Amino acid sequence: MPKAKAKADAKASDNRLKRKGAGAGRKQSKKAAKDPNKPKRPPSAFFVFMSEFRELYKKEHPNNKSVAVVGKAGGDKWKSMSDAEKAPFVARAEKKKEEYDKTILAYNKKLEGKSPSEEEESDKSKSEVNDEEEEEEEDDDE
Repeated sequence: MPKAKAKADAKASDNRLKRKGAGAGRKQSKKAAKDPNKPKRPPSAFFVFMSEFRELYKKEHPNNKSVAVVGKAGGDKWKSMSDAEKAPFVARAEKKKEEYDKTILAYNKKLEGKSPSEEEESDKSKSEVNDEEEEEEEDDDE
């Protein structure tokens, strides 16, 4: 019976080596840090509608505390609306999109203006960088 025991041991070790979960065995890549100064994307026409709808719904149903109920009611109302009824919300969303496009262009130009050394801080301290500059100046004088 030693063969049976060897097979059982092999299975047990195989099970210990397997990883569970999504992406097991893959190295996770680090996400780039989000820039807090980057402008937020503009809301769609539906979200412009929902901001107004939430206020009306809260006035009509003051005892309702469920976010899901408000969202479901807003979605049903949006689906039942005609294109003519949606037009003011679409217009407001387009206006916000134009404003966003202008601000994102300004933001991107501002980023392009920075040199790569300003965006990524070097491992050297400021004093080390200053020391190197002084050495270069001394070399130039000689």
